[in-house]
Amino acid sequence: MKPDVYSVTAAVVRNPGGPFCLEELTLAGPGPNEVLVRVSSSGICGTDLEFSTMMDLPVVLGHEGAGTVEALGSGVTDLAVGDKVTMTFARCDNCGPCRSGAPAYCTNFWTYNFIGSRPDGTSALSCSGSNHPESLVGGHFLGQSSFATRVVARRTSVVRVPDDTDLHIVGPFGCGFQTGAGAVMNVLKPQPDSTIAVFGVGGVGAAAVMAAGIERCGAIVAVDVSDAKLEQAKGFGATHTVRSDNPDLLSILNEIAPGGFDFTIDATGRADVLRNAVSALAPLGRCGVVGVGPSPEMSFEWRSILAGRTVTGITAGNSVPETFLPQLLELRRDGLFPVDKLLSKFAFADIDKALEAVSQGTVGKAVLVME
Repeated sequence: MKPDVYSVTAAVVRNPGGPFCLEELTLAGPGPNEVLVRVSSSGICGTDLEFSTMMDLPVVLGHEGAGTVEALGSGVTDLAVGDKVTMTFARCDNCGPCRSGAPAYCTNFWTYNFIGSRPDGTSALSCSGSNHPESLVGGHFLGQSSFATRVVARRTSVVRVPDDTDLHIVGPFGCGFQTGAGAVMNVLKPQPDSTIAVFGVGGVGAAAVMAAGIERCGAIVAVDVSDAKLEQAKGFGATHTVRSDNPDLLSILNEIAPGGFDFTIDATGRADVLRNAVSALAPLGRCGVVGVGPSPEMSFEWRSILAGRTVTGITAGNSVPETFLPQLLELRRDGLFPVDKLLSKFAFADIDKALEAVSQGTVGKAVLVME
């Protein structure tokens, strides 16, 4: 018996870096431990732009999807057709980190998220026609490839959300928002009145600022080159804002936190910004690195870490999505995690405009609306 197949509209990348062109593709139904999701919306993350230059082509990207369950593969017994869900990264669930409650550090993370296929090399996506004689289209990016009207996602990538959840809001919780908030709440774990500086206050950094407020930090400093983002960060709980291109940046930060900060976060992926984030630490201070950006390497003056300072890499906020995402949604309901103010919505047909806004840094978080 042949598996069910579905027609989908997807944003396909056929040349390194784009463009992302909407095409009609065929999607095979879910296999074992997979879920078919009709996508309502998908956030856009800088990682999508970064990997559009790195993946084998053609490929469908996107990894902040939200939607409704349409079909279940064999072995999936804890979801039902019609359930509202958001999606997040994939993991194997068998390695040491997965078994110890740290799935964001899955030993097989690359294979399950970044090779453009299932781990066995197959893809649920295909196309046909004289314009594109090849049939296989890469997918399963970060467990989903949500720049499409339907996806086949791994069960471990799917998190059920309450029935009254706005599916045009919840997608970015699966990556950007859990990354920023989790860096603070799950990794750095500041004590009340701790000092923290967040370098880069786009979607990820803004979520970190909100989380610092939830954890009742004292000085919460937003650092960015965008006056608009700095102004917005004040509404998210930043007690101070500083332009990162100010030549007196470190002196200004030292005035705010004499002797240095307890914690800093780099959400930019820029080596020069990271150096400042490390230099701004107090002795025994800790810098969390969450940004994927233009710098392939990080470097800093060796004496800057001698006083017990540490630099910690953080993936996906070190979260267990099925418990942490509902926690963040509850904080949003209580008005403590007001991420709605970050969102700019674009019709799926306007994906090129949305991607341009992301690359130019003119939006906090762009969200594509499929339905």
